[in-house]
Amino acid sequence: MFSHQFYNVVHIVGIALLAAALGGMSLHALNGGTRRESRARGLVAALHGTGALLVLVGGFGMLARLGFRHGASFPGWIWVKLAIWLVLGAAVLLPYRRPALARPLLLAIPVLAGLAAYMAIYKPL
Repeated sequence: MFSHQFYNVVHIVGIALLAAALGGMSLHALNGGTRRESRARGLVAALHGTGALLVLVGGFGMLARLGFRHGASFPGWIWVKLAIWLVLGAAVLLPYRRPALARPLLLAIPVLAGLAAYMAIYKPL
């Protein structure tokens, strides 16, 4: 088994990859770029997918280190973090399909990351 600190680093690296991929894609779409014009589309998709996987693995690894067991009921703060992960995981579809949402997505990324950090640190629910 890996330590809580190891899973924390994995989680943070995943967040960085996810944010970089979504930010880059949103900025490209915001500047009028299309999916076909993107020469880095495969790289960005790989970064996004790898980041989403690392966020999930790191997060559940930390939960295991905190003592949560399979089948146990999750507190509300975990459900909020899972919802944020799902939103950011699906957000890869937005910038090129709905270019008008590229700007709000670019602004929402740090807000959602901050909300997720708040939930993990303070555990209000």
